[in-house]
Amino acid sequence: MTDAAPECTTRQGAVRGSTEHGVAAFLGVPYAAAPFGPRRFAAPAPAEPWTGVRDATGYGPTAPKAPYAPPFDALIPDTSMPGEECLNLNIWTPEPGPGAGLPVMVWLHGGAFSNGSANSSGYRGHTFARDGVVFVGVNYRLGTDGFLHLPGAPDNRGLLDQIAALTWVRDNIEAFGGDPDRVTVFGESAGGVAIGQLLAEPGARGLFRRAVLQSGACHHFVRPDTARRIGERFARQLGVAHTAEAFAAVPLPELIEGQAQLRADFARRPDPAEWGEAALNGMVFEPVAEELRLPGPELGVDLLAGSNQEENRLYMVPAGRFDTISERRLQRGAEAFGADLDGYRAARPGASPGELLDALVTDWFWRIPAVRLAESVPGTYLYEFAWRSPQFDGGLGACHALELGFVFDLLDDPDYVPMAGERAPRDLARTVHAAWVAFAETGDPGWPAYDPAGDRTTMVFDADACRPEPDPRATERKLWEGVR
Repeated sequence: MTDAAPECTTRQGAVRGSTEHGVAAFLGVPYAAAPFGPRRFAAPAPAEPWTGVRDATGYGPTAPKAPYAPPFDALIPDTSMPGEECLNLNIWTPEPGPGAGLPVMVWLHGGAFSNGSANSSGYRGHTFARDGVVFVGVNYRLGTDGFLHLPGAPDNRGLLDQIAALTWVRDNIEAFGGDPDRVTVFGESAGGVAIGQLLAEPGARGLFRRAVLQSGACHHFVRPDTARRIGERFARQLGVAHTAEAFAAVPLPELIEGQAQLRADFARRPDPAEWGEAALNGMVFEPVAEELRLPGPELGVDLLAGSNQEENRLYMVPAGRFDTISERRLQRGAEAFGADLDGYRAARPGASPGELLDALVTDWFWRIPAVRLAESVPGTYLYEFAWRSPQFDGGLGACHALELGFVFDLLDDPDYVPMAGERAPRDLARTVHAAWVAFAETGDPGWPAYDPAGDRTTMVFDADACRPEPDPRATERKLWEGVR
């Protein structure tokens, strides 16, 4: 690559990027029109073409959102940039220009469908481009604009944005050195849940060849009646009619403030009678679906899925709840999730109520959905991230989102230090990152696929040893048979 500013030509017009870490970066490239004005709460429309060469050296706007509440605001940095052209993406490539035919990885960030952005420094894609991959990070609508049910507007607007971004990638990524027939979509938490929905979405069919679902799969959604009730509740809170037109008339700062209040109300032990399945899922804003849609053997997409060993500690330890979990709270949680608490006690003798609650919630919310996806689609590769963070005197453990710095091989980035510490194992990061790259290149991350009729091989990532194991924690897995 020369020192000259790299340029590529999309179907909307030419873009000029910059060179960083020895690769080309094109930032803030619109893949759809700004979703405001007459396009507010509508399905995404194609991006407007431009003349001349568009500057793509700085990040574009992010979707409107309220910040994370403490203590998560310090653990999970969240970048916000104002502006209406928030349906944009960021590209890093080692070989800008057509003809290279490189594998492509499209990143869908997490954030409970309410937070996050592709502009966070921890999601810079130069480490993937360094290893021969064209990386694309996608900004999509969140919260009210992306996922609130509104009469007169299509549901799942955030998912429609993701489909629009994948369509843009199919139509334009060759100009950036990518192969449109070798696209891997990958995401974490809400990003993984979104991919679980995209696997069953006809509009996404054929837009990606492979998928990686990190700590999120197909199981978390709200049914239409629940989505309607949440929308009506929010409308009453704001004092407006439950329609797209009425919500569009609410000033954006007021809407964001109201959204934060809605989430705060929800966080106070939500009653399933009021919040439906959202109360168990732990998210106010989620994709809307009629029923669980697990893909089958005919999917035609290579899958890599998994979770972290102690996911729920992120929501217990920093808030000081882990050591204060009472036996009553544990029993109430087990009943809500349909968990066999006696079975967990037998599998984990001497475990405290906090340890047991973390184990069963981690399984219900993250691990078992990944297992069931692997059981549904033959040839799926399964992993478990087991390295334990030293933060919070070691209590944070192998918590939710901890694997991100390892997947991106960016442990030195300030986004990851609060959760992983300053001495996280670099060798483990290189190993995990290489597995993701290998999967994008070949469909094989480097260990045997999960076989429900065989030994259920799962790759366990830890600092001491990364090893394929047969059916880790099989005892707990069997306790969930027959449970959603």
